[in-house]
Amino acid sequence: MIEVKNLYKSFEGRTVLDNISTVFENGKTNLIIGQSGSGKTVLMKCIVGLLEPDKGKILYDGRDFTSLKKKEKKNLRSEMGMIFQSAALFDSMTVLDNVMFPLNIFSNDTLRDRTKRAMFCLDRVGLMEAREKLPDEISGGMQKRVAIARAIALNPQYLFCDEPNSGLDPKTSLLIDDLIHDITVEYNMTTIINTHDMNSVLGIGDKISFIYKGTKEWEGTKNDIFTNNNELLTDFIFASDLLKKVKEMEMSKCFAQK
Repeated sequence: MIEVKNLYKSFEGRTVLDNISTVFENGKTNLIIGQSGSGKTVLMKCIVGLLEPDKGKILYDGRDFTSLKKKEKKNLRSEMGMIFQSAALFDSMTVLDNVMFPLNIFSNDTLRDRTKRAMFCLDRVGLMEAREKLPDEISGGMQKRVAIARAIALNPQYLFCDEPNSGLDPKTSLLIDDLIHDITVEYNMTTIINTHDMNSVLGIGDKISFIYKGTKEWEGTKNDIFTNNNELLTDFIFASDLLKKVKEMEMSKCFAQK
């Protein structure tokens, strides 16, 4: 579990995060959504330690990340997995070597055991047959699956995903969503996902935090989306005519059941 308490962040006098407080739960896909420039990326960067907040606390299962010493932060980072907007694979390394990369840095296991772990992770995402290929020899969706395998190689407690479906077709996006959700539940990780993808929101949004101009405007689950009373969230979520029609249908069902 990750707790964010009264978090503030500003740049050159401009407030980007304004008193953000929330809890990201274990075993659930916790989504952060919002318009471009809303502060959601800054929030994630503060949580993982890429940015230092002006005020507030970030607690990893009770450990205050903001007050840890450099060595303690490094140890905590070994418990984190990251999936970037681009797969961020090393072009000159094979798929297997990419997955082994964090193991070679942080693990004290033998080469045999590190290789065995990397192979297990590749098998978990269904890419054993691609282990000797280079990243440019596989599709974008497969590259994202390699990134997931690399992210879980150290068996992290915390998984961070920045726009994991960026650049993918709808079918592949659903596959990635399901894979992230299944792994989250399987390993009981605290998973935080920054996303603009409404399919992800409505598909795997166990908990959703809506950020607007640096403040947390709304929080709930995918099941709460259609009955929310927040106009800003409604405008953001149901920007397309298709989603507006879906909401109208869901509301009709609710009234019909009463």
